[in-house]
Amino acid sequence: MSKIFNGRYTAKTDQPFVVFLIGMRVNKWWRFDKWIPVSSAMGPMLKTLFTNPEKGFLHAEFFWNFNGPVLIQYWRSFEDLERFARHPSDPHLAAWKKFNQAVGADGSVGIWHETYTVNPDQFESVYGNMPRFGLAAHGSGAASGRPCRPIGCSPTDRATRSSQINSKVSMATCRPRGPPPHWST
Repeated sequence: MSKIFNGRYTAKTDQPFVVFLIGMRVNKWWRFDKWIPVSSAMGPMLKTLFTNPEKGFLHAEFFWNFNGPVLIQYWRSFEDLERFARHPSDPHLAAWKKFNQAVGADGSVGIWHETYTVNPDQFESVYGNMPRFGLAAHGSGAASGRPCRPIGCSPTDRATRSSQINSKVSMATCRPRGPPPHWST
């Protein structure tokens, strides 16, 4: 079981990053021949990404909703994501071609993605009593105890927080206003 960090913490970075949401929807459950190959195509892609950090992939979280799998991925840049998607030696391009040949527009399986570029001063992440998760899972070290912008803090607090972040994604403990409580990690 993953280590739980007690209290609230956040992810911090002074670099832009990309959030990439991707998933599939099984529209015809009885068409195993269509959706199982689509579903199983993600494994080789993730293995490549987790074992080759130079490609710009930072982290991913996996979920299952009623209609199919969903991944939230974090990338260093849109260019890194696009390079991976289009490079002939990476597994995405071949999987994309197979999908179009096997499923195309027959309606048996749906696929989707959304891509967002996020600037360092234009996001908030708060985790409470959680293991490393989401963007914070890419950081190194334990919760640092540095202040972050708890929900309800002023823009001045946000500016102070922005001046304290470093060049990597890191975890920092959120402290409510007033004297900081004891934080254990």
